[in-house]
Amino acid sequence: MRGLFAFLMLVDVRADAGTVGGSREGAVEMTTHVRWGILGASKFALEHMGPAIHAARGGALTTIASSSAEKAAPFVDKVPGLKVFDDYDALLADDGIDAVYVPLPNHLHVEWTLKALRAGKNVLCEKPIAMRADEIDEIIALRDKTGLLAAEAYMIVHHPQWQKARALYEEGAIGELVRVSGAFSYDNSSDGGNIRNRPETGGGAIPDIGVYTFGSARYVTGQDPQEILSTAIRYENGVDVWSHITAQFPSFHYTAVNSMRMSPWQDMTFHGSLGVMRLTAPFNPMVYGEARIDLHQGDGEIRTYRFPAANHYVLQVEAFNRTVTRGESYACPLEFSRGTQAMIDMVFDKDRV
Repeated sequence: MRGLFAFLMLVDVRADAGTVGGSREGAVEMTTHVRWGILGASKFALEHMGPAIHAARGGALTTIASSSAEKAAPFVDKVPGLKVFDDYDALLADDGIDAVYVPLPNHLHVEWTLKALRAGKNVLCEKPIAMRADEIDEIIALRDKTGLLAAEAYMIVHHPQWQKARALYEEGAIGELVRVSGAFSYDNSSDGGNIRNRPETGGGAIPDIGVYTFGSARYVTGQDPQEILSTAIRYENGVDVWSHITAQFPSFHYTAVNSMRMSPWQDMTFHGSLGVMRLTAPFNPMVYGEARIDLHQGDGEIRTYRFPAANHYVLQVEAFNRTVTRGESYACPLEFSRGTQAMIDMVFDKDRV
């Protein structure tokens, strides 16, 4: 091992994941060690999730499927002995695989998640796991029928920064919540071939990063939007590249900006009657910046919580492994992912009116 793979093995990433449901008690017979395969040699899998699966306790990366031997080669270079298939179905037919990670383009997520479940594999699928909320219902039904774990790769709920934010909110650290604002932006305007810039692959900024600004507010507060109040969305080539939306939740007003055409920025702010909780680097810690919570209280005091070493990709895989091997509750069940997708659907439906 070398590079990021070696680094991840050295970082102490121990943390207890919070839960919002998803127990697998009484599910199918459990293994003691999760053998992972990856469907597709994507750049993100190579740089982030491949290393995380390889580093996480309770499992091992053993197999990858890719139609391109050239794209698979860097994975083999970093994980000697990695088995390579040139066909996705062949990987799913391998009895030596317990779980698969699906980093395929968005429009293929439902299809291959269902195929993997039918093949008897647990599934961790990249977000968004579906393009519409009702598509997730079929996955939930098959998950329940098989007793396998199927989940969206919504890694932030496994990070101690977000678990602490939810705990602070629940204990009343900011008082009555009045306003939540979020922003997530980057610029990929020079990469026209990127799947995020292509409508046929389910592209767009909201499907790619709106899941974070929308879903994180839901995770901390446990609330869902009552109404999308306004949408301002700019499209290029049939995909949304910039948006500003406002919404009304049961107890607070919400606003968010998501863009693939702005300078990189990440921020989530929860503003209450007694204080303000601001999360820096809330979505890509260690890459964008340090994961931190700044709690500004009404008396002028600022309490800061720092999380410099936690890797949410590794924590996510370890939580997945524990659910598969021990039946522990999982922090991001499909029901939660469906709620976030329902909010995304509400935004696009509002914009079409």
